[in-house]
Amino acid sequence: MAKKESIQEEAGMEVKEAKAMAKHVRISPRKARAVIDLIRGKELREAEAILKFTVHKGTKPIGKVLQSAAANAEHNYEMDRELLYVKAAYVDGGPVIKRMMPRAQGRGDIIKKRSSHITIIMGEK
Repeated sequence: MAKKESIQEEAGMEVKEAKAMAKHVRISPRKARAVIDLIRGKELREAEAILKFTVHKGTKPIGKVLQSAAANAEHNYEMDRELLYVKAAYVDGGPVIKRMMPRAQGRGDIIKKRSSHITIIMGEK
């Protein structure tokens, strides 16, 4: 992918990208990736519609990051909202909070409360 970008830059074409991140979101990365996979590569309007009508815990925080990335594209890079699409979207694991749950015969189990870092990069077609 770096090779493609360098060829475009040599030809005098400027590659514009707008990025938004949400860190320490209290949803497991596995659950968030199920939603992110639905919108990757889609146009902004289509991605918004998918998130609006998908019933999942991850749609609300991912929708906020999508709106933030679109606003960054419009404000910072003066991109046209109608031409925006989700160029890249990924979820990385964040810090894990560990808790103990009492079990039988004096034992204890570790409960892992996972968090995510959500990143969305918007591009212009």
